[in-house]
Amino acid sequence: MPENSDNTVGMDPPGGRFDFRECRKIIMATGKKARNLAELAELIGQVSANSIYHHTYEYFFSGHIVEYTNDFAQWVGGTLEARVLSENLSNIDPFRHTASLESLREELLGSISRYMKKYGDPGSVLPGEEFHFEESVTVVFPAGFRALNLAEFLMAIRAVDQQSIYYHFYEGRSRVKGGMDDFSKWVEDTLGNKELALDIRSIDPFMHSIEGIRTHIATFIENALKKEIEVG
Repeated sequence: MPENSDNTVGMDPPGGRFDFRECRKIIMATGKKARNLAELAELIGQVSANSIYHHTYEYFFSGHIVEYTNDFAQWVGGTLEARVLSENLSNIDPFRHTASLESLREELLGSISRYMKKYGDPGSVLPGEEFHFEESVTVVFPAGFRALNLAEFLMAIRAVDQQSIYYHFYEGRSRVKGGMDDFSKWVEDTLGNKELALDIRSIDPFMHSIEGIRTHIATFIENALKKEIEVG
């Protein structure tokens, strides 16, 4: 889970500077694995909140399959081939549960329970195809890029690693109050550009890869800079 709930993560408040950060994930096995839906539900109810966070929020950290929005949905759809349940699980938005991971756990369990009551359990997978529950530790460090204005911000967005985009755009939404990401918060609070902040905030985290999100943010910033030039 995010290392803290500081609303100014990534920013240097005295100078209004945005300090880009990156993160790395240290993945740890829990030793728990599920062969079928019944076991998956049972273990979702037992594992730590860290494990729930890892398999939902952190799904976007690596090259995720855009068709799915969490590890559970990907395993259910790709391995169990339970497409209806996979779609239902993919419709669960973890960012609606930033106040409590327990409510996210309950929504996952509710979706599986309703499916099993209607369709039953599709059966167990072969050895080696089980769902393995994991946890993670996040290590955060400076990315080596800073921005004092929108032009510098654009250059940094184009250059930083994907882990920086993930940290500020995805994890920021679980860390910053109001469901905002670090980028849009800085643009609105420090630069005073609410329109650009809303544009960045409107990017659907489920519909794009990290590179797609980078491209959208850069395009919005380019348009904002053009407006500044026209007005100036």
